[in-house]
Amino acid sequence: MGGAQNTSKGGFRIPTSPAPPPRDLEGSDGGPPASAHLLGLQIVGQGGASRKERPAGRDQVGGAAEGEGGSTGPRRDSTARRLPRQPAMAERVPRAGSALPAASMSSLPLAALNVRVRRRLSLFLNVRAPVAADWTVLAEAMDFEYLEIQQLEKYADPTSRLLDDWQRRPGASVGRLLELLAKLGRDDVLMELGASIEEDCQKYILKQQQEASEKPLQVDSIDSSITRINDMAGITIRDDPLGQKPECFDAFICYCPSDIEFVHEMIRQLEQTNYRLKLCVSDRDVLPGTCVWSIASELIEKRCRRMVVVVSDEYLQSKECDFQTKFALSLSPGAHQKRLIPIKYKPMKKEFPSILRFITVCDYTNPCTQNWFWTRLAKALSMP
Repeated sequence: MGGAQNTSKGGFRIPTSPAPPPRDLEGSDGGPPASAHLLGLQIVGQGGASRKERPAGRDQVGGAAEGEGGSTGPRRDSTARRLPRQPAMAERVPRAGSALPAASMSSLPLAALNVRVRRRLSLFLNVRAPVAADWTVLAEAMDFEYLEIQQLEKYADPTSRLLDDWQRRPGASVGRLLELLAKLGRDDVLMELGASIEEDCQKYILKQQQEASEKPLQVDSIDSSITRINDMAGITIRDDPLGQKPECFDAFICYCPSDIEFVHEMIRQLEQTNYRLKLCVSDRDVLPGTCVWSIASELIEKRCRRMVVVVSDEYLQSKECDFQTKFALSLSPGAHQKRLIPIKYKPMKKEFPSILRFITVCDYTNPCTQNWFWTRLAKALSMP
């Protein structure tokens, strides 16, 4: 039975070879069976390296004999279930064992990428290819609109310009860029530039740590020379105590106490008429108990569009008025923004201040122009 069989046909004996014994599913070296390699299936472990796996009955690649007359073919559905999941390309950058975790890379701004990486990235994405996603597809994934993409096409290096524009938008980060490239199927870019990107990120983090260690020990909350936001939250009578909606004005009135009567006339003519302007008068609108200089600078710079200076002989002797005038001039050198408006409402014995001579003055002392005085002043304060 087990020997060679001789079959007679036409008087001739045809020797036949004995049937080969069934081969074990496991190779001689303990590796996967040959059928698995022929099918292009390979049992892969973590990191893509082959590992030895003992046959486990019917579910093994290549299939074991299922009894007498059973099928010995490979079971593809069983193989698919037993293959471990391959890590995505974005998950492999940075590589396992790297000193830079993926979480920190996802939070790094795009500014961490150096010029060398950006140029190499442009070499990949500037090329228009029908089989690979180029920079235009990446721009759409970054939520750029059609007209914005059309503008980027005018540049010689659209990818570099795209990254510059995108990094100024919220949500732009190195991790998000890698995620988009993986989503678009540009694994070639990730494999080629992964090490360089990781190197740039490590340098960026190290530089940030060095800069933080070189800062002085004194913090802003202790330095009294820095104006804190909470100090400026409630400085006027109509201010929001929480600082959510600060009160703003059309003009800040700079005056000395002896000129308060003319300030009252300004309030009647500009606030209580059809002009409906809103003036900031310190004695009426500013709350007591805070620093005079800090309040004045805050109101002049951030809350008032203009500043009216009531010039008189007493004004020239006021240190507070001198500070307010010079501070306003420093914000608009040469009066290019028309921030400062001087008013002369009574005759002066002293010389008009030299720092205001180059600015057009509203003269209330001239009888020929008094009828136009309030109209001119209201129009100047109403300008945007």
